[in-house]
Amino acid sequence: MSPFLLKILLLVLLVMVVCPQTSKGEFEQWCIADSQATDAELQAAMDYTCGEGGADCSKIQENQSCYIPNTLKDHASFAFNSYYQKFKHIGASCYFHSAAMTTEKDPSHGACQYDYNP
Repeated sequence: MSPFLLKILLLVLLVMVVCPQTSKGEFEQWCIADSQATDAELQAAMDYTCGEGGADCSKIQENQSCYIPNTLKDHASFAFNSYYQKFKHIGASCYFHSAAMTTEKDPSHGACQYDYNP
């Protein structure tokens, strides 16, 4: 390899180490309720996720950090994301019979923090 190409290669490697590219949000995904889902679809999917699905739905209980806003859509979003983050590494999807969808925008708000597991 010529000395010139070697210098270029070393420069490129140095830039990659010193200035790594970050892609905040590019691969981060949360699972939320689809705005087009019916209340019946959301409720059925939330019943599954908070029941036999194994999601942690404790934060959407009354007097907890994600209870407000107290809407089916918001509670379903929290439940869907809890399930998705917990099980996505073993093949779980964010679908719930078309009641949910992924987003790259963190849905956390105020004291209500949605889990994210890389």
